[in-house]
Amino acid sequence: MAQPQARPIRFAAIGVDHRHIYEMVGRLLELGNECVGYWTDGEPQPLAGFIKRHPHIPRVADKRRLLEDPTVRLILTAAVPADRAAIAIEAMRAGKDVGTDKPGCTTADQLAALRRVVAETGRIWSVNYSERFEVKAVTRALELAAAGAIGRVVQTVGLGPHRLNRALRPDWFFRRACYGGVLCDIGCHQIEQFLSFTGSTDAEIVSASVGNFANPGDPGFEDFGEMLLRSDSGRGYVRCDWYTPDGLANWGDGRLTILGTDGYIELRKYVDIAGRPGTDHLFLVDNKSTRYIDCSDAGLPYYPNLVADVLDRTETAMPQRHCFKVMELALRAEAMATRLGNLRPVEAGR
Repeated sequence: MAQPQARPIRFAAIGVDHRHIYEMVGRLLELGNECVGYWTDGEPQPLAGFIKRHPHIPRVADKRRLLEDPTVRLILTAAVPADRAAIAIEAMRAGKDVGTDKPGCTTADQLAALRRVVAETGRIWSVNYSERFEVKAVTRALELAAAGAIGRVVQTVGLGPHRLNRALRPDWFFRRACYGGVLCDIGCHQIEQFLSFTGSTDAEIVSASVGNFANPGDPGFEDFGEMLLRSDSGRGYVRCDWYTPDGLANWGDGRLTILGTDGYIELRKYVDIAGRPGTDHLFLVDNKSTRYIDCSDAGLPYYPNLVADVLDRTETAMPQRHCFKVMELALRAEAMATRLGNLRPVEAGR
């Protein structure tokens, strides 16, 4: 259980169209912060689960009640991805900081608008790149890499497989104009980790491709994506897909390998198919040994740091420039990606 914060804030949620809102709200509540209410458009599939987990949080009929409440400091959103930028902009112009599910935006125009509004308002726009911020093994790996445990980091290999769970997916999930494409939606996680582990402030997308190989009936759905990244500090390979078979005990065998000049770290984030129970598996190989490291005490500093940033106007959870750069690169990868398999041309609108 997270330790309560000494200075809790009041926050609200606008848009509960993705189940990531469960953890986003839940993490802040665990820290002793107060959710004053939520608004969502219609009856999205995750709503029932949200109510079950947080029955004490009232639903409001008009989101302006939340935006105009002077005691609300932070707005969370997990709306349809294409709608998140507009919600964030409205919230920032209302004087609120914003925590958004990934992807934080789906087009270059949205990203440009977000940059302008952040500059105009001085508000925080923070994207929850949950494959780092919600994974204790990544916290520990960053600590080890920073301490020089594997020498200088020269490459990351990030694998982001996901289970489709088709019966739970709404129509927008299969429409690229709504979800932004697989490299935008899932690939942004891996880009963020590449930048963080290599210490890069910018990068080049060397190559990118997306495909639809298993869902021909949904030609707007990218079920596979890959890209190569290069910076002055390192190289990276990313593979994302929606092919996790039902036989796996978890939704995806997410892995990250960090290669250094004196060793490497492998993370098996959500499941160890070799048989160890639980999550957050870390393996360290160096010039002395090969060992397994328990990450249970590594912590998840993103949410307490975000609250501190809201109160102190700092950037301890994530530098704003870094947050923007991740989405910039993800959108660039999508724009240049070779389109393969059953994909149709990119649709122009919703």
